[in-house]
Amino acid sequence: MFYRLCRSLRRFFRRSQTVNNEPLNKVSLIVIILIDIFILTNVFIGLNDIGQWYISPSSAYPCHAEWAAYRQNTAEYKNFELIRSAANNIGVKPRYGQAAVDRLGEVSDLCLQYAEIRDAVKQPENASILETLAQKESAIATLENTNRTIRQQYDSTLLEEIADQPREQSINLTSAAQAKADLAQNETQINTLKSEVAVLKDELLATPESAAFLAFLTQDTPFQTVKQGYEKANFWYPSIQLVFQAVFLGPLILIAFAGYTVAQRKRYGLIALISWHLLVIFCIPLMLKVFEFMQVGVIFNVVFDIVSALFGRLLFLVSYIYILLIPLLGFGVIKLAQRFIFNPKLQAAGRVQNSRCIKCAKKIKDHDTHCPHCGYHQHRECDHCHQSTYKYLPYCHNCGTTQTVESMR
Repeated sequence: MFYRLCRSLRRFFRRSQTVNNEPLNKVSLIVIILIDIFILTNVFIGLNDIGQWYISPSSAYPCHAEWAAYRQNTAEYKNFELIRSAANNIGVKPRYGQAAVDRLGEVSDLCLQYAEIRDAVKQPENASILETLAQKESAIATLENTNRTIRQQYDSTLLEEIADQPREQSINLTSAAQAKADLAQNETQINTLKSEVAVLKDELLATPESAAFLAFLTQDTPFQTVKQGYEKANFWYPSIQLVFQAVFLGPLILIAFAGYTVAQRKRYGLIALISWHLLVIFCIPLMLKVFEFMQVGVIFNVVFDIVSALFGRLLFLVSYIYILLIPLLGFGVIKLAQRFIFNPKLQAAGRVQNSRCIKCAKKIKDHDTHCPHCGYHQHRECDHCHQSTYKYLPYCHNCGTTQTVESMR
C-alpha cells in the first residue's frame, strides 16, 4: 500500500511538471503556478457565492435570535429595554425582506409579521417619552456624581472641624453641615426623579404599539414553530451548501478531466498539462468542502448526539471518533478505487480492444510486447496451448481456454 501511494505521488508530480515527459522550464512553471493561484482564488470566490445563494437559517428566521434572547433574559426591566431598543433603532422589516432577494428560500411569515409590529413601536409618542426619560436619567447621573464628590470631601471636612481648624484654612469648599444638607437635598431630588422615571417607563410600556409588540412576543406556540423551523434549517444548511458547491464544481471537474483524457490520447502535451492542473485545482476545494461538511454537517451532528447521549459532556470523544473514522474511511475509498475503478483486470479488455497499454493506457501498436511508454510486458503464456495471450483477460485469444487467477497476472 505504501509503495502504491509513493508511486501515485511520483506520477502526480510528474504530470504536473512535464510536457510529453519533458520537464518544464522555470519560467513556464512559474507562469502555470500563477495561473493556478488565480484560478483557485476565483474558484473559492465562486464557492462562497454559490454557498450563500440558498438563504441561511438566520436570514430565513431572523426573529428567532431576538425571541430566544428575550426568553432567556431574566432582568427585571427586560420589557422596557426591548421597547426602548425597538423605538430607537432603525426598522427591521426592510432588512428582513431584503434577505430573500435574489436568493433561494423565503423569510418566515411570522418573522415578517414580527418585524411589522416591532417597527410600529417607533412612533412620535414613544420617542417623546424616551427623550424625557433620557433627560431625567442624565439629571440623576449628574446628581449622583455630585454626591460622590461631596462624600469624598465630607470626611476630611468633618475631621477639620473636630480638630478646630480655622475654616479659611480648609481645602474643601463647603462645611460639613452644608455638605450634609446638600447630600440630603440631592438624595431627595434623585428619589423624585427615579419615581418620575418609573412612571415614564410604565407609560412607554402601556402605549398601544408597545403593548401589542409585547403581547405578540409572549405567544409561545407560533414562536415554537419558528424555533423548530430554525433548528431544522440549521441542521440541513451545511448539506445544502455542499450540494450547491458540488454542482458548481462538478461541470468544471468533468470538463478538465475530459480535456486531460483527450489531450493524453492525442498527445497534446501543453493542453494535457494545463487540464491536469485545472483538474487538481477543481478537486482541492471540493475535498476541503467535504472535510468542512464533516465537521459541521449532518454526520458531525449525528456523532455529536450519539456521544452526548452515551457519555454526557465528554465531547472530546467526538475528536477521537473522527481521528479513527476518517483514516478508515480513506483506506476504504482507496481499496474500493483499486478494486473496482483502477483495477487493471477490469480495464484490460477495453484497453486491448483500443490498442492501449494494459497498465498505463497509452497508445501502443498491436505487435508490441512491451509498452514503449512504461515498459510493461503485455503478454503471458496460456496454460493450455502455451501460446502468448494478453494478461488479465479471462480467456486465451488463441484457444479460448479459461485462464486461472494466478496465470492471469
